[in-house]
Amino acid sequence: MKSDHVIYQKKSGIARLTLNRPEALNTINRDMLKQLDVFLDKIRADDAVHAVIITGTGNKAFSAGADIGFLSTASALDVRDLARLAVSVYSRIETLGKVVVAAINGYALGGGLELAEACTLRIAVNGARLGHPEVRIGAVAGWGGTTRLPRLIGKGRAADLLLTGRMISAEEALNIGLVNRVVEPAKLISECECLLKEVLAQSPFAVRLTWEAMHRGLDLNIDESARLGADYFGLVASTADFRGGTQAFLAKQSPVFKGK
Repeated sequence: MKSDHVIYQKKSGIARLTLNRPEALNTINRDMLKQLDVFLDKIRADDAVHAVIITGTGNKAFSAGADIGFLSTASALDVRDLARLAVSVYSRIETLGKVVVAAINGYALGGGLELAEACTLRIAVNGARLGHPEVRIGAVAGWGGTTRLPRLIGKGRAADLLLTGRMISAEEALNIGLVNRVVEPAKLISECECLLKEVLAQSPFAVRLTWEAMHRGLDLNIDESARLGADYFGLVASTADFRGGTQAFLAKQSPVFKGK
């Protein structure tokens, strides 16, 4: 496994994972997925890491997707195994227990966009292009795209992108809810850090349980999802942060959350 397909950095409680195959527009292969998996293990176990930014090397691509050179010669079983590995790694991002922001610095296509879709939030530069071109090579968005994209932007809009394979601008992605913000390239990482600081200023219990209620609730019917939210509301009420937050509200003061 090459050790430089993903670059890991940590600063002020925020880990940064940078996809590092700029000569191939940061396309994703087995080694990159395995290294992402290793770093996710490290991040999950590190209490000093509170949030994550995932981005790509250079100014052309977040990731242009799967390594088509490999796919063009691989057996059907090898293609399936690679897809299952990607699905497993992307699921770990979604269930990491820490907020993950995709900093989309250029093309985010196919498996690269599926990686961004697994993140909690997405910020793109104003020149980014996003899309699921899989059908244009006779393939399926099988790394989670057929699952996550409809949940993010709705079935109709997802069908448009998945069935035509067309690319869209960052501005259209913002309009349909695929990304949360669009910024100038020079401001991408700082905007991600500002967004994370805003999230991390809240109670970590409230943030984590809110995300879990959303993520798990999407697979339940409305009544079950609402009951799950109620259970989490009761669970978070056992924390000191909840007591301090409610008391600060009544006293018209700003709460100070301590993660207890």
